[in-house]
Amino acid sequence: MTTPDSVRQFLIQAIAAMNYPVDDVTAETPLGSAGVDLESLAVAELAVRVEDEYGVKFSDEESETVAAMSIGELAATIVSRLAKTAA
Repeated sequence: MTTPDSVRQFLIQAIAAMNYPVDDVTAETPLGSAGVDLESLAVAELAVRVEDEYGVKFSDEESETVAAMSIGELAATIVSRLAKTAA
């Protein structure tokens, strides 16, 4: 079963693999400029990694919304979408 904790760990590992520092990253850390500071292309790359890992898609129109989320909020969104597809 996919949990928010496991998804959070995946997100942090994916961000680290994209050469962003993750030493101080927590569930509350925003993905955008106030936190990890992912650029729009990095948000798109993270979305592709999520799709490859979990099969959850984010549309291009959602990229601003995703960038405004925290790590924990994105993890919860992914788990929620997985639950909807499993139902």
